[in-house]
Amino acid sequence: MEQPAAKRMSVFERYLTVWVALCIVAGTFIGSRWPGLAEWFDQFTVAQISIPVAVLIWLMIYPMMLKVDFASIRRVGERKQGLVVTTVVNWVIKPFTMFGIAWLFFNVIFKDLITPDLAQEYLAGAVLLGAAPCTAMVFVWSYLADGDPAYTLVQVAVNDLIMLVAFVPIVSLLLGVSGIPVPWGTLALSVVLFVVVPLTAGWLTRHTLVRSYGEAWFNESFVPRFGPITIVALLATLVLIFIFQGETIVNNPLHILLIAIPLSIQTFLIFGIAYGWAYWWRLEHPVAAPAGFIGASNFFELAVAVAIALYGITSGAALATVVGVLVEVPLMLTLVWIAKKTRVQVCARHECALPKVEAAVFSEET
Repeated sequence: MEQPAAKRMSVFERYLTVWVALCIVAGTFIGSRWPGLAEWFDQFTVAQISIPVAVLIWLMIYPMMLKVDFASIRRVGERKQGLVVTTVVNWVIKPFTMFGIAWLFFNVIFKDLITPDLAQEYLAGAVLLGAAPCTAMVFVWSYLADGDPAYTLVQVAVNDLIMLVAFVPIVSLLLGVSGIPVPWGTLALSVVLFVVVPLTAGWLTRHTLVRSYGEAWFNESFVPRFGPITIVALLATLVLIFIFQGETIVNNPLHILLIAIPLSIQTFLIFGIAYGWAYWWRLEHPVAAPAGFIGASNFFELAVAVAIALYGITSGAALATVVGVLVEVPLMLTLVWIAKKTRVQVCARHECALPKVEAAVFSEET
């Protein structure tokens, strides 16, 4: 019997951590070598929002919104337990565990290594990441772990709708509790610019083109055209951020690691809660795996955008969200490996069907 083709990530997705690291190096070098460049970019700011960064981030987010088919909401009643796991973990548990873990590390464990002001800024960045569950890369993680693509799509669609109404109140609550100033107007404007506008534009584009040319053409011919735009926009945004952060990185290189530690702990914790809950509820692997991934990974594009809008491109909050991008891929690939390794046990417990021939082993994919 012919083996199925190995499941592989694109070169960009596979080496995202490498590209991010190179952007850190490039941006830090440019920022430290030509400090006046940051001041020049800073003049293009309106209502605390950097216009160049806003354009780049919109170019990142819009292609992701094209992939969201809100017609899938009609299937929301299917496999209700999986959606319960996803919704509760993403919006009732995840933001608060992120706040608790980040507060503990930045204000207690690392209190002798960072200033109180930086601790607050890093905490703000962590909260923004914790309140923004993944909407795009979760398709990649679900695909690699043999998750159900239709169920993953329903998850993402429901998650985006909840984000429209829950993101601002949760962020405001957690930042307010920690004593971090919350400019409500800027926060609301950020959600409109970086969620509502691209989500609406993506829906209108999808609805119009699918009606005219069909869903197959839209998914196979139109959407892939935006791949290079998303990549260039993300990398350009990271370089620009580190042009502003260059001096901070040069003076405090250890801070990258300090930020990465609580973010990594949060990732494994949330996956463990969601995946373990799905196992306890006897959900089959194709539902359990993406239920764990969507909360464990983050909508880091939104978190970066809002951090810059609220606290500025030179802030510790912006730096913390970028570190989230840096650690995302290696952590999530580890969780994909865990999900695939435990698939046999999960299926044995729930009597779900296993394929006769496994897809390529994880080592071949990564």
